[in-house]
Amino acid sequence: MAHNNIGSKRLVVGAHYGLRDWIAQRLTAVIMACYTIILFFCFFFTKEFSYEEWAGIFARQWMKLATFVAFLALFYHAWVGIRDIWMDYIKPVGFRLALHALTIVWFVGCAGYAVQILWRV
Repeated sequence: MAHNNIGSKRLVVGAHYGLRDWIAQRLTAVIMACYTIILFFCFFFTKEFSYEEWAGIFARQWMKLATFVAFLALFYHAWVGIRDIWMDYIKPVGFRLALHALTIVWFVGCAGYAVQILWRV
């Protein structure tokens, strides 16, 4: 008995980001959750809550790095979500690409500003 493969062909459309983006969203969420826990402990174990004490926490190199990694995770997490919104709801390709470009420019600018703030302390 021969098998007819005509009915088994699937039409796959879209950007095929599914699993990769699902894993990225979970990984970035875990990074942000861990950073939130670190901030929680720093907040509750400081001697006094003042600007100097708070700036002292962020003056440590490991905290600057952890904060920057958390910001990168936040930006990538937001990028995946916003990109999916643009792809799902903005149908004109030119307008969608313009929104993608503006979103990327915005996130790169935010990352640059985060670096400037973190390494100023």
